[in-house]
Amino acid sequence: MSDDFDGESAAPDDVDDVPTVTCSRCSRSWDLAYELDELRVGNQAVEKFALDHRQHTGHFPDDVTAWVADCRQCPEREEFLAERPARRWAETHARHTRHALELRGGEADEPAVVDPDGE
Repeated sequence: MSDDFDGESAAPDDVDDVPTVTCSRCSRSWDLAYELDELRVGNQAVEKFALDHRQHTGHFPDDVTAWVADCRQCPEREEFLAERPARRWAETHARHTRHALELRGGEADEPAVVDPDGE
């Protein structure tokens, strides 16, 4: 039985194809080597970069669209990069405050309503 390790292969942590993120508003592109090597966020590198970019610039990079949970009664509004955490936040807010929320994102043209009664 032979080992496929020849001593010259890349270490398991080495990445051959580092993802790249672009932002046309900033007219820049970034590779995500920092997120992978230093922050070690793995397959959440694009999400981590997008959230950091939004925090520092006020906008998301290209091809990143947020899911928005927007309360209809108070000024609470949160943005997420996936539906699941946005829906969870909206349902929790509705349950604790008895407020209805609009949930927008993805392919839907119309927002979904998260009702405090779960209807």
